[in-house]
Amino acid sequence: MIVVKVGGAKGIIYDLVLEDVAAYRDIVLVHGGSGELNRVSEKMGHPPQMIHSPSGHVSRRTDRKTLELFTMVYCGKMNKMIVEKLQQLGVNAVGLSGIDGRLLQGERKKAIIGIENGKRKVICDDYTGKVGKVNVSLLTVLLDSGYLPVITPPALSYENEAINVDGDRAAASIASALKAEALVILSNTPGLLRDLDDESSLIERVERGRIEESMRYAEGRMKKKIMGAAEALEMGVTRIILGDARVESPVTSALEGNGTVIE
Repeated sequence: MIVVKVGGAKGIIYDLVLEDVAAYRDIVLVHGGSGELNRVSEKMGHPPQMIHSPSGHVSRRTDRKTLELFTMVYCGKMNKMIVEKLQQLGVNAVGLSGIDGRLLQGERKKAIIGIENGKRKVICDDYTGKVGKVNVSLLTVLLDSGYLPVITPPALSYENEAINVDGDRAAASIASALKAEALVILSNTPGLLRDLDDESSLIERVERGRIEESMRYAEGRMKKKIMGAAEALEMGVTRIILGDARVESPVTSALEGNGTVIE
């Protein structure tokens, strides 16, 4: 069993990813859509807002309007584009959000602390959370029947509200729940870089005990990917690879050790 997470940032070549995914059995695909959501949000007159936490993490401000746009882009355009392409490749893919069948459930955050103009700000009307439960039986039914699940946030809160959850950390929860052999996280970089502007500065291996140390090299969205990898290890996944979604056969390449291997 392999779980693959492909991001939604600019530069990702979905055709390369999906052509490679189509060659595998016993695989679950999790995807994002941040770049397209940013574009649609601007076009709809509700530009994205980012929250900077005191610890340096960046997340999307998800008010109710943003949540509606999020669902439209992730569950609609991105999910069905991926399912369509996989069907064209001969794969009987099924697109699901975390809401469907209570696939992904978690607690909605009661408040978020952000830093704005150097001051701490408490935000209470945000629809974000973290996955705490995965409906394994639903995924097992699909996999045993020969379907390829294509999964996207949002998830469902324990109060039955849609919530924005981080895709990398959701993929970690799914990989753990399915007792996956590996979690492959693909993005628009070769992996974790010592220097964000130098792709040759790739960190090829990160030992389990040095994950916190490696976090100092992570910029922007890469911080969440390292967090997802750390959580996957804690939950029993023994191998996580941060790979490049812009190369030929990106899943295979990552599984062969190309990228940042955390194990």
